[in-house]
Amino acid sequence: MTTTSSRARPVEPGRLLGGPEHRTVLRLLAWMAAIQRASRQHPRIRQWAAPLVCAALGVPGLLDSVAGADPGLPVALMVMIGFTVPLLARDRHPFLVFAVVTTFSMAEAASGVLTYAHFLAQLIMLYNLARFAPPLQLAVAVAVAVPQTIVTIMMFAPDRRIERIDSPLAVTTDLVLCILATAGLGLAGRVARSYIAALEDQAVRLELERDQRARLAEATERARISREMHDVLGHTLAVVVGLADGAAGLAETRPKQSADTLRIIADSGRGALADLRRLITGSREEGPHKTPFRPQPGVGDLGALLERIRAAGPDVGLHTAGDLTGLPAGLQLAVYRIVQEALTNTLEHAASDTTVRVSLIAEHDAVHITVEDTALRPRDHLREGGGQGLLGMRERAVLYQGTVTAGPDSAGGWSVRAVLRPTPLTKTGPDAQPA
Repeated sequence: MTTTSSRARPVEPGRLLGGPEHRTVLRLLAWMAAIQRASRQHPRIRQWAAPLVCAALGVPGLLDSVAGADPGLPVALMVMIGFTVPLLARDRHPFLVFAVVTTFSMAEAASGVLTYAHFLAQLIMLYNLARFAPPLQLAVAVAVAVPQTIVTIMMFAPDRRIERIDSPLAVTTDLVLCILATAGLGLAGRVARSYIAALEDQAVRLELERDQRARLAEATERARISREMHDVLGHTLAVVVGLADGAAGLAETRPKQSADTLRIIADSGRGALADLRRLITGSREEGPHKTPFRPQPGVGDLGALLERIRAAGPDVGLHTAGDLTGLPAGLQLAVYRIVQEALTNTLEHAASDTTVRVSLIAEHDAVHITVEDTALRPRDHLREGGGQGLLGMRERAVLYQGTVTAGPDSAGGWSVRAVLRPTPLTKTGPDAQPA
């Protein structure tokens, strides 16, 4: 039996990205994911960092107002509070905060004060909108920020109120490009975040699917072994019981025939043990002194099967037609097991003098199996409708798009009829190849 671990190993992100040629992208995504994790782990630092940095950039303007510059300390302080404090709520209301920051930055410019604080606050909000807000809100924000920046620079540049500006057009161009780049970076971060989330979801799905496949494989393997053990043990024990009863009656009157019967019992037991060992280990023994397991039985082994049944009492006849030996190995195993199970039922529920007729007909598109005996079944067996043996026969037939029926026939006996087709439903099933 081959065992499969139900615990799947985590899926590597590199495999999801297609291979080593994506290492640069993988490193970038890992870096961005690390930033996101740090942001989630320290939300207060992230929340307060932006307004504190903007406030630090506005301190020179406050110092100028303290020294007596227009528009005075109260107005300058109110303007600074207007575009820094709202940043604390930028995650919950990104578009509203952008509108407030933009309004106070326009008020700052109208009061005759120009610092980099309001511009940084606007860039932070544009990035935030690109990351979390709908695209329409981002488009509106960019459409507002670009003209405002151009108007502000043109208002302050003519009377040289902006220090160290030699070319207002170059500064305006740089600031506009900075706005567009910030919006683009935010969109890129949004796409990267979605891509990372998709990769994580895919990894989870792959692990779940892998676990499910492992559990399904284990269940399939257990069902296969259970079916095989039922066939092997059920048939062997039925034969052994029938032979033992016969041997006990012959022990005194016909000792030689009794000894032959006991030898048949021993051979049947050894064969069953070999089959069980093959089922449990699931692999061939290796080494120069090891004997390989025998292959799965097929149509060619039906003769030995019928001899064991005859030795147990019933008179069994076999009729064949068509090329049975040319059937695939898996189909031959199914034919053998169905006949074996039908004969085992005969041994278990019929008298020892029962006559059984087995018919196998191979056509180009189907194999017809018929097993008929002359013994009536007890009423309790008729109510059971078959049991595990009939269920096992039907499972084997389903693998080959076939059917199995069992029940009393018109002559008063019992018959099992099966139809199998050479092309199985699955080519990788447990019975598709010989062991």
